[in-house]
Amino acid sequence: MKIPTSLKHKPVIVAEDYGQIDGRSAGDTDTQGLSLGLAQWNDRGKVDISAKVWRYTGEKWSRQSEELPLHRVLDLSILICRALEHFRESYRYEGLYDPENPVIDRIGLQGEAMTVSVCTDNEKIREDIKLFNQALSDDGELIGERLSTLSRLLKEMGY
Repeated sequence: MKIPTSLKHKPVIVAEDYGQIDGRSAGDTDTQGLSLGLAQWNDRGKVDISAKVWRYTGEKWSRQSEELPLHRVLDLSILICRALEHFRESYRYEGLYDPENPVIDRIGLQGEAMTVSVCTDNEKIREDIKLFNQALSDDGELIGERLSTLSRLLKEMGY
């Protein structure tokens, strides 16, 4: 399915037919494409690029399609990696984390730091963290394949 080019987000680089590789939802998803392009929130004289997840209901392009600035996509990737690293060792804690120290890491970015922590404000964190851990385990092969690909590409780029 072709990503629309007549909307406010202007695609430049696209991954069409994403629905065939959308993780566990492959073949049965409304996410039909990914794109990198000119952001829909651009003001005159200011150009930002963004990543967009394109969702299609079967009849029309969904308003639930998401558009993110590239730095946020990368920040999410950093957050995912740090969470995966935490859960590799979380078996050491009875509740999969240390309630006395829920901060997992502080990662320096732009002269500040992104604090990665377990959300102790979640009233059902004890149940939810177990479900989260199980879902990570269930999707380990899907996530691992993508991380290996990302690692290879980053190495090729010199990172």
